Amino acid sequence: MSEHYLDNSATTVTCEKAAQKALSMMTSEYGNPSSLHKKGLEAELELTHAREVIANSLFVESDEVYFTSGSTESNNTVLFGVSSAKKRNGNKIVTTAIEHSSVIEACKKLEQDGFEVVYLTPDKNGVVPPSAFEEAVDSNTILVAVMAVNNEVGSVQNLERIGKIIKRKNKDAVFHVDAVQAYGKMVLKPKKWGVDTLCVSSHKVHGPKGVGALYIKKGVRVLPLLFGGEQQKKQRPGTECAPLIASFATAVEEFDITKNREHINALNEYLVSELKKLSDITINSSIDAIPYVLNISVEGIKSETMLHHLEQDEVYVSSSSACAKGKKSYVLKAMGLSDDLIDSSLRISFSKYNDKADVDAFLESLKKGMNTLAKRK
Repeated sequence: MSEHYLDNSATTVTCEKAAQKALSMMTSEYGNPSSLHKKGLEAELELTHAREVIANSLFVESDEVYFTSGSTESNNTVLFGVSSAKKRNGNKIVTTAIEHSSVIEACKKLEQDGFEVVYLTPDKNGVVPPSAFEEAVDSNTILVAVMAVNNEVGSVQNLERIGKIIKRKNKDAVFHVDAVQAYGKMVLKPKKWGVDTLCVSSHKVHGPKGVGALYIKKGVRVLPLLFGGEQQKKQRPGTECAPLIASFATAVEEFDITKNREHINALNEYLVSELKKLSDITINSSIDAIPYVLNISVEGIKSETMLHHLEQDEVYVSSSSACAKGKKSYVLKAMGLSDDLIDSSLRISFSKYNDKADVDAFLESLKKGMNTLAKRK
């Protein structure tokens, strides 16, 4: 039985070139990038190249890119680093109710520390109206945090319009974007959109886990979370994980956004057309969502029950964000979905390596499950 992996929003398989690059860095160019000898220089040159690759992919300067362990660290760095740096300018933070847990949980901690946090509610399609930012951002706002593409339903926020609103209402407020689910799937232009900080993650784009990148616009003050070294201008000190960073950059060099988008569009459209032929299926993602993510509900069958059924046929999807560990989706709740739809939701997420056979395998197993699994009363 072949494997059909459709949980790419949780993580992607590391592409062969990226895996080989990591191996080479661990066995050949293995020096400490801070060492003042040939082996150290070899590793340092790899880091310099990687930083340039990530910067070019975001249309920013290479000295505005910092490597982290991933989006959780990056989001925490910005939320705590900006709030500490600007606490004399105000105490209001504006975000949305559908952010990644690394933003939501950090905001809860900041609330405990005395900051006011406003969580903007999305519409039924998972999109927060730009007018909501118009109302929320004021002179007391120091930070606005918005996810570019939602990891559960694929909704896309209008970053350019939001950025213009923020800078018009308060030019000193920092605009942070979690672009983890957008990176490699759509063109990102943070400078053009008025974005001050932005994070991306390697393992969502066929790179290794444990590494990500954070863009910090020149002149934006973000106090570091870590101390103890001269690396990365002290913004993120500590010996850089050169194998993971170089591997990440290798995966980014494989980006072909237009070609992949056409391929994924076709798979998504085919899956949606087949799902619409089935009864008791509700499609939760809107037509305007990014095609890489499709959220559905199989009415009457709990998500966990269907997940384990699909797994038996080696079809792998998820019920919500992988970071939620099976907890009920607060994203779908914020969108106004009923408990029944939330409890029966599934997330199918594509990568460039998926094909029609994966979709057909999912559909076949799904239909079998709908016919054989006990309905929830």
